[in-house]
Amino acid sequence: MTVNIVQKILLWIIPLIFAITVHEAAHGWVANKLGDPTAKNLGRITLNPIKHIDIFGTLIIPGILIMLGGFVFGYAKPVPVNWQNLRNIRRDMALVALAGPISNLIMALIWAAIAKFGLSLYSKDALYAGFILYAMGGIGIFINLILMALNILPIPPLDGSRVVMSFLRGKAALFYARIEPYGFFIVLGLLILGALGHVLMPMVGYCTKVIYSLFGLPGVQ
Repeated sequence: MTVNIVQKILLWIIPLIFAITVHEAAHGWVANKLGDPTAKNLGRITLNPIKHIDIFGTLIIPGILIMLGGFVFGYAKPVPVNWQNLRNIRRDMALVALAGPISNLIMALIWAAIAKFGLSLYSKDALYAGFILYAMGGIGIFINLILMALNILPIPPLDGSRVVMSFLRGKAALFYARIEPYGFFIVLGLLILGALGHVLMPMVGYCTKVIYSLFGLPGVQ
């Protein structure tokens, strides 16, 4: 089946919004469990996307990239975390950071189950519904694996950098933290140069093959 540009955007934007929303809520949920209620007090431990959406990063950038047919990524408003409230700052900093990418991996598995259900509808002659669920499920897998892989990169302020920071001390930690204001531009530069895809796609491709194989989905060899 073919889809028009509006349908294409809807197929992509729904999984993207959920991916980003759950990612940010996961940070806040783990932080709260480890002693910092900042996100909870601000109402950020929620699946309501309105609380997390950044108009530019969640809607405009992904929308443009979808229409251009290129590499798709986005971001939400970061969940605030007061690291000083955590019981064990270095250990818990890493755990809070890892919560986001882990939530994306879990969501990729959920979208795989949705894609599998979509396939089952084909056998019941519900072709359009089956197509929508299978297509959206495949997109959901891809988006969540991209966000997982992107966020474990050790570029401040991505989640991977928080894990690295938990191991650094003294001047090394201070130097590393000073990179954070330039992190977005580093990622954007890597995207424009085409290097970001070369870094992320091997991991995304491997994880996609594993998930498709695990759920018996066609489409990835």
